[in-house]
Amino acid sequence: MTIEATIDRSRATDYETIFILRADIDSDASEKAIARVLAAIEAGQGKLLKVESWGKRRLAYAIGKQRKGFYVYVRYLGYRGVVAEVERNLRMLDTVLRHLTVALRKNVDPKALTVDPEDVKVRRIEIVEGDEDKEENIESSLGLSDDRINQAPRGDRYADVPAPEPTAAEIEPKAETKSDGDKPAQ
Repeated sequence: MTIEATIDRSRATDYETIFILRADIDSDASEKAIARVLAAIEAGQGKLLKVESWGKRRLAYAIGKQRKGFYVYVRYLGYRGVVAEVERNLRMLDTVLRHLTVALRKNVDPKALTVDPEDVKVRRIEIVEGDEDKEENIESSLGLSDDRINQAPRGDRYADVPAPEPTAAEIEPKAETKSDGDKPAQ
């Protein structure tokens, strides 16, 4: 008796996997990475619910000298071992920077769910060369880029910030008091 025969196919677990592809890959390489994940889901007899490409986004921190990456979202129903196979395939790809799988719900009836064919359609990731310049200009125009801070001279970094108003104690002259050494001798 194999392990596959002991798995209960009447109930599945709802998973979502998000992975980040390198920003410098071409469309064909991104399609191969997505196809490999989908093949791993199908090999584990999982049911694909949704595939989305979130596009090129800036990473919170550099990963392997990469500052940007293509985000891909995959939601699926799977049984025991499907997640391990999906993550194994993602680890083997050099184009994948990071991946994360989360279990959303357990004991889901796969027969009760209907899937829209448009949700599972894999769309080609379009790589636009001028996209980076446009994003940087928007960031700069909103004042969100670090360029303004890095270009300012060190002493003038806060030149446009007004100085705080002086307090009343700083404005009024202090009354002069004589110390014991200033008293005349008697």
